[in-house]
Amino acid sequence: MDSYVFHNMTLTWLNGGVTALDGGAMFGVVPRALWSRKYPVNELNQIELACEPILIQYEGKNYLIDSGVGAGKLNEKQLRNFGVSEESTIEKSLAKLDIKPEQIDAILMTHLHFDHAGGLTKWVGDTLVPVFPNAVIHTTQTEWDEMRNPNIRSKNTYWKENWEPVQHLVKTFEGELEVAPGLKMIHTGGHSDGHAIIRIEQNGEVALHMADIMPTHAHQNPLWVLAYDDYPMTSVFAKEKLLKEALENGYRFIFYHDAYFRMIQWDVTGKNIVDSLKRTNEAMIQFK
Repeated sequence: MDSYVFHNMTLTWLNGGVTALDGGAMFGVVPRALWSRKYPVNELNQIELACEPILIQYEGKNYLIDSGVGAGKLNEKQLRNFGVSEESTIEKSLAKLDIKPEQIDAILMTHLHFDHAGGLTKWVGDTLVPVFPNAVIHTTQTEWDEMRNPNIRSKNTYWKENWEPVQHLVKTFEGELEVAPGLKMIHTGGHSDGHAIIRIEQNGEVALHMADIMPTHAHQNPLWVLAYDDYPMTSVFAKEKLLKEALENGYRFIFYHDAYFRMIQWDVTGKNIVDSLKRTNEAMIQFK
């Protein structure tokens, strides 16, 4: 597991699963000739995407950002269609840190698509139960409403198996939520109507978790948004505003889906990397 110390916080990436999705879908209208220079692709036009929650240990509490794809909940067709090569082993990851699932205090859900929310529940016999029974689950009110009442498009990713067993743990917010000093959730919309990012600030320095409006380092360009985005122009405008602020002020970026980088800090131009943390788990898809 990879860890990064950010002042008073320790961030550790847990094993939440690995998927391989169509590169065209992940980069929208951007031609493959452009995006494939920045992110490797295989012969099936798939790109590798980690689904790895970030454990934040801070002031004696344990916070998670998202929860992975889950384990034992996808059928063979779903495993094939979503290119799932690894399912979640989050509990084993936590055990290596001497942390029990019961010791997770809060989960910051950037949104509730299956690849982020699947790890909230698990099968025990014939019953689905919470994986983290004592954790408060934070999400936007907009996201929670759509999770429970998906539309014709979103019903393919908002599944009752991922919300019904944990509904008593959910606390919603609108706009912004300061979960703890220096740990804030901000509603952006875009990828989903209720999508949120995570802003971490310590001693005047900032790290941004852009979630799925910037799922990998290769999505840095504000115009490079996903075909999966429900509101792509909202994603574009949110990225444009956030990236301008971030590059001007030397913010770091941390990632959930990137199969190659955990953290990146660019210079003010956005062209040069001045600091980074690479993912030590070697991706199966590499540049040829």
